[in-house]
Amino acid sequence: MTPPPDHPKIPAPKIGVLLVNLGTPDAPTPRAVRRYLAEFLSDKRVVELPAILWQPILRGAVLTTRPKKSAHAYAQVWDAEHGSPLAAITARQARDLQERLGQGVRVAYAMRYGSPALGAEFAALKDAGCERILFAPLYPQYSGATTATAIDALGVALAKMRWQPAVRTLPPYYDDPLHIAALHADLAAQIAALAFVPEALLLSFHGMPQRTLTLGDPYHCHCRKTARLLGEALAASHPALRVETSFQSRFGRAKWLEPSTEDTLRAEAARGTRRLAIAAPGFSADCLETREELAIRGRELFIAGGGTDFATLDCLNDGPAGMAMLEALVRRELAGWIS
Repeated sequence: MTPPPDHPKIPAPKIGVLLVNLGTPDAPTPRAVRRYLAEFLSDKRVVELPAILWQPILRGAVLTTRPKKSAHAYAQVWDAEHGSPLAAITARQARDLQERLGQGVRVAYAMRYGSPALGAEFAALKDAGCERILFAPLYPQYSGATTATAIDALGVALAKMRWQPAVRTLPPYYDDPLHIAALHADLAAQIAALAFVPEALLLSFHGMPQRTLTLGDPYHCHCRKTARLLGEALAASHPALRVETSFQSRFGRAKWLEPSTEDTLRAEAARGTRRLAIAAPGFSADCLETREELAIRGRELFIAGGGTDFATLDCLNDGPAGMAMLEALVRRELAGWIS
C-alpha cells in the first residue's frame, strides 16, 4: 500500500542499545555540582527519607556546603578536553561497542542524573527508528539506588510515548562468569605492571546505608559474591596475595555497610601492611569515587598510617577485557533480535 504524499517518512526498523551510568556534573564548579546534587539527592531511591524531613536538610546544610567541597574534588580529576572521567569513559564504551556490533545496531549512552539525559537519549533512539531497545544499566551489582532508579526513569520516558518500542533490560552481572573472568584478567595484568608486589588487594565497593540490606536490597550480597568469586580466581593465579573487601563513600550519620574503606586502609597500615593495591569492581568506569576518593585520599590515609607503596587499579573501563565482556553480555541479551 502506498502512503499518502503528506505521510511522515517511516524509518526502517532498527535495534537500539542504551548504555546507562549514574551521572556527573557538567563542570567542576560549585554551581554545576549543586545542580547535579540537587537532582541526585532528591531521588527517593537514593535517600529513603520522607521529603518533608529530607528536603529542608538538603536545601539547607547539604546544598550550602557540599557543592564547594565536591567541586574541588571534581577539579582534581577533571580533564579540560573530555570532562569528568565517568562521562569520557562511558562515551568511549559506547563508541567501541558501536564498532563491535556494527551498523545493524544503534548504540547510545545516557546518565541517570545530568547529561546526556536518559529520557532524551531513549526518545532519540526511538525517533531514529529503533523499535527494539536494550536498556543496559552499567551496574554489575543490583541496588535500588542504582539499577532500580534507572529503570524508574525508563518508565517515565516510556510513559511519554504514544508509540513505545519493545524493551529489554540488561540484568545485573555481578556473578556472571564473563564478568569475573574479565575482572581477573584485567586486574592480573595491572598487578603485573606495578613497580611493587602488593601484599594485599582491597576490593572497595560503593557503600549503602545498612538499613537497605535490612529492607531486602540484594546489593550487599551481590558485592560479597563478586568479591568471593574474584578472590577465588586470584587465589589460583596469585596465591600470595591477600584479598580483602570494604565499602566506601559513607555520607551522613546513619550506619553504613561495613567495614568502611577508610577504616580498612588505616587498619591495614596499622597491622604492618606496607604494599597495597586497591580496586573497585562495583564500578564499570572510573569516576570521582575511584580517581579522587581512592587514588588521592585513600593513598594519603594509607601512607600516613605507615604504608610505603599504594596503587589504585583501573576499572574495566573501555579496555580490551571489559569491552569484550560488555559485547558478549549485550549480544546475549539481543539474542533473537540480531543474528
